[in-house]
Amino acid sequence: MSTDLENAEGIETRELVHFVTQQTRFALVNNILQHPDQLPSMYELEELNPSVSDATVYKHVQKLIDAGIVREVALDDDQRRQGYPWKFYGLSEEGREFLEEYNLLAAEETLQQIYETISDKPEKMVKYENAPRPEDV
Repeated sequence: MSTDLENAEGIETRELVHFVTQQTRFALVNNILQHPDQLPSMYELEELNPSVSDATVYKHVQKLIDAGIVREVALDDDQRRQGYPWKFYGLSEEGREFLEEYNLLAAEETLQQIYETISDKPEKMVKYENAPRPEDV
């Protein structure tokens, strides 16, 4: 395991596990894992966490990016479509390695199956879920 994650913020491994497993951040990591493309938009993350304010979701996504667990991926200008998201959030390679190393990906398949059973998604969420995603990720 690369120590880039630990060195990025000066966080020790044990502290990083605690950081990632904080309730809201761990829910966001799980939301990414359960998404069909593992690249949800901010709107989708907000919809999947209705008990948390949009500002809190954004703040925790930024913290996960700063820690090197999550990365922001954007569509190229020529791929963007009006009315659709163009920024998405997925695990970084280092983040996936870290989660695997500490057995935090064990429920990945189950999370995806649960996500598929959500039948009362708002129309906008279904639209965003089916929006074009960057292909080179």
